[in-house]
Parts: sequence; structure tokens; C-alpha cells
Amino acid sequence: MTEDTHAQVRERPRGETVSIGELSRRTGVPVRTIRFYCDSGVLRYQRSSAGHRIFDSPAAIDRLLLVRRLRALGLSLTAIVPVLEGSASLGDAVAAERAALDTELDTLRWRRAALLAVESAPVAQRPQRLELLAAVHDRGAVLDTVVDFWRPILAPLPREQFDGFIEMTLPPLPSEPDPRQVVAYAELTTLATDTQVQTAMAQQIWRSDHAGIRDRHHLLTALPAAYEVVAPLVTANETPRPGAELDQFVHAHATARRERDTPQFRRRLLDGATDDDPRLRRYWRSTAEITGPEPTLGAIYYWLIDALRVTA
Repeated sequence: MTEDTHAQVRERPRGETVSIGELSRRTGVPVRTIRFYCDSGVLRYQRSSAGHRIFDSPAAIDRLLLVRRLRALGLSLTAIVPVLEGSASLGDAVAAERAALDTELDTLRWRRAALLAVESAPVAQRPQRLELLAAVHDRGAVLDTVVDFWRPILAPLPREQFDGFIEMTLPPLPSEPDPRQVVAYAELTTLATDTQVQTAMAQQIWRSDHAGIRDRHHLLTALPAAYEVVAPLVTANETPRPGAELDQFVHAHATARRERDTPQFRRRLLDGATDDDPRLRRYWRSTAEITGPEPTLGAIYYWLIDALRVTA
């Protein structure tokens, strides 16, 4: 049915009725589909004296054409009915469908990258890679797992700063994720569900004598400033060394413990630390695969610890 024909239909006087067959002919919608729409409450109709369905011609045609066009774009009847009833605008319905499609596309891209990650792995490693990736088929669950991992470690941190930390260490995947990034997410998820890794990470962040910290909030708010001044040195591949950057890091720990920065204190920051735990290094390497060229918190942390070893 052309737009000109549609315009002619609109010009017909109100009150004209058509049979279901005529309605099908004018709109191109099969009779069986029209019956389904009637039974679903999408189309209004009356019964003739002979018991046949009859429809108000202008209203029924306009309504049925709108349904057909929206269905062609993939909208469900559940989304279409509010538009027909006037409780939702056409723009809102289309925007909601587009948003749902974006989510679906993100899911498909994640699955595609995961399949490529298995396909590109050496033959002998494919079963292990498949097992790893099967555990993270839901990308939303990955974020929840990592949040649950860090929340008790950074417990004193205010909500806004905690969210900023998560965003920095686990940014959203790009629209076209690389298979290596999906594998990195899977690695992080596996590590984040290990309570021993969580304990080791807490010890790395708070250092070995974390029980003696009197002001955790101060430490967690002071450390980011120390990390910020070290980041350019890591980016430039500067060799870890003593200096103002390390002093700022140590001072944050000393202040939080109500102690002075002394050689003995610096040695204590290294005693019993978990920095060489291979699982923590895997965690930060996986994070680096996701964050890209920017230095990760782990890279900054290891630079500071290596500089601390020089002085201690």
C-alpha cells in the first residue's frame, strides 16, 4: 500500500467499515495475523449481524499499518501496544528498542571475542581456554565479581572513590573487544573468586603490618596522590629509585600508623609482603591487558616497592 493510497484512505468519511478480508487486502497483513491481533487486543472490531468481524476503516487501517511497520523493525507487541494506546510515544518505543539492541550487540561481540580466543589458542591449550572462558559468559557477572573482591579490601573508601577505583582498574570493554581482553577478564574473574588471592592483595595494599594501621581512610585517600606522581615515571620506563615520589608513598603509610618515616619503618613495610606472589602479578598483568597503554595501579605499585627495596 502506497502513501498516496494511505492518504486516500484517510480522506474517506468516518463510519465506513470493512471486512477482515478487505482490511487484509488494503494493508497487506495476512488474515490469520489480523485475527491474532484481534484476539490479543491490538485491534478493535465489531461483529456483523452474521457474526463476522468488521472494522472501522480509517482507524483500523492506520492502526494495523503502524503495527506492521513497528513489527518490521523488531518491536514486540508488548512495546507496540502502549504506543497504540497513547501511553508511550513512538520515539520512546523506538529508543527503548534501540537500547535493547545495543545490549544484545554487546553480548554478541563478547561471545564472538570469546570464540576467537578459543579458536586462536594452541590446540593443546584449547580445552583449558574453553573452561576459563565458559565461566565468564556473562560480562555483567565479571564486574560484580571484581567489585565483591575489592570491596572488603578497600572498605573505608567512600562510595564515590571506590567506584572511581573500579572504573580505573576495570574499564568497560570497547565496542569491538579483543580476544586477549576477554581472556584477561576471565583471568581476573578466576583470581577474584580465590579468597587466598584476596587476602594476599589486601596484604599488598595495606603492607604486612596492616593490623597496626590506625587511619585506613587517610591511607586510602593519600595513596592515590603518590600513585599519580609515579605514573609518568612508569610510562617513561624510569628505573625505580629513591626520591620525593617514594617519600610521599612511605609518608602516607607512616602517617596512617602514627609513626615516623625511618629506615626501620621502611624495612618493616617490606617484611612479609606478598609483592612476589605470582597470582598477584597475574592479576595486574590481566588488568594491563584491559586498560591498555596507561600504567596500571599494579605497575605503579611495583615501581614503588622496587624503589623501597633500594632504600631498605
